[in-house]
Amino acid sequence: MSALLTLNTLDDQAGILPISAIQSFGAKLSGETYTPDHPDYETRRAIWNAMITHRPALIVRCVGAQDVVAAVNFAREHNLLTSIRSGGHNIAGSALCDGGMTIDLSAMKAVRVDPKTRTAHVEAGALLSDLDKATQEFGLATPVGINSTTGLAGLTVGGGFGWLSRSLGLTVDNLLSVEIVTADGKLRHADAKENSDLFWAIRGGGGNFGVVTSLEFRLHPIGPDVYAGLVVHKLEDAPAVYRAFRKLAAAMPDQASCWSVMRKAPPLPFLAENIHGTKVLVLAMCYAGDLKAGENALAPIRNIGKPVGEHVGPMPYTAWQSAFDPLLEPGARNYWKSHNLVELSDQAVNTLLDQLNRLPSDESEIFVAQLGGVINRIDSTATAYPHRDANYVVNVHTRWRDASDDRRCIDWARDLYRAMTPFSTGGVYVNFMSEDESDREKGPYGVNEERLSEIKWKYDPQNFFRVNRNIRPTA
Repeated sequence: MSALLTLNTLDDQAGILPISAIQSFGAKLSGETYTPDHPDYETRRAIWNAMITHRPALIVRCVGAQDVVAAVNFAREHNLLTSIRSGGHNIAGSALCDGGMTIDLSAMKAVRVDPKTRTAHVEAGALLSDLDKATQEFGLATPVGINSTTGLAGLTVGGGFGWLSRSLGLTVDNLLSVEIVTADGKLRHADAKENSDLFWAIRGGGGNFGVVTSLEFRLHPIGPDVYAGLVVHKLEDAPAVYRAFRKLAAAMPDQASCWSVMRKAPPLPFLAENIHGTKVLVLAMCYAGDLKAGENALAPIRNIGKPVGEHVGPMPYTAWQSAFDPLLEPGARNYWKSHNLVELSDQAVNTLLDQLNRLPSDESEIFVAQLGGVINRIDSTATAYPHRDANYVVNVHTRWRDASDDRRCIDWARDLYRAMTPFSTGGVYVNFMSEDESDREKGPYGVNEERLSEIKWKYDPQNFFRVNRNIRPTA
């Protein structure tokens, strides 16, 4: 083994560190360090999106906040390019950096629930499933995403929305405080009173302001069961289904959400075999509240048209939260393009359907998430997340296995994105952005970008935290 390790610096230069310096640093940690010659390096490097091939020169697997402080100080002292990993689920692969150092939080998974105050304190490496399982022990939950293997910290700092958001707000709307290590190596507490500008910025500003080590959430009575499930229609019926759904959506109670997915039908047990592999429109719906009220609220959507399959009823909240996990397992190549929409017009629907006729792989899909409700009753400047005008998010989720299909699949997603641009607000959810989207006109931060740049200057004037959807510091 060489006595020296080459690492990329913040100046895009090659820095040289003695292995002995890394060993001395590692000896001070409660966690572990991994270099490319370590037998477990490839396991530690693996993230959800197999298309991302970045290879950090050093991975620091932290087990507590003091490890994170030490890692940030070490990286700053040696001017190292640094990325942050929590769940490793980010589509852009920003958990990793080529040749630099990755601060890995995935071992920090503890969740502590206080049922009296209805709060949860969660370490930054926890997945959505870790939080959901712990809070459901007390019949409580907070709004998070829809794939239980997603990292909670990454989801949160980008905004976070899912089945509970129309009635309870975004994940960031339910965030009460964080512990965060800033670029100067200090562990800070941030909430509405202490470091309030920093607290505002991380609620939608992504990983630009430091390494969040723990999060405190407000919890709500949810479950143990919700009224939820899937209704499947033939794709040729999609225009009529969407027209009917639009009328119903305007009058839906906040507790109800309905997302749609257009794709080839997976072999779901409630579908006839002749439907498997055909192009379908799936309505995924959930009511977070009284089960009878949920049955009544979702009945009009279930009664649209002539479905070819249905599985809707009471089910455990944790089961519904993981229902889509089999379609989103790690190991596939993924590329996303996304738009925020105020309305889902006939022309927009026809554009989606036209592109779906050229579906590039069996696992690719287009999903339309229904937002609105409480989310949009909060001012766009109340948190750094600015997209309080979006009633729908269209996500083009291209997914395939063979690297030789990269160009065809990526081109399809980009073509669909361009075709949908006229119907978009111009904004985009930062957690749905792929690696190559620095040219978006309004981008993920919208009206809040200038203030975010100023706060970035205060806490990270050298732009140490730059392996992300970057906000450049401005004095």
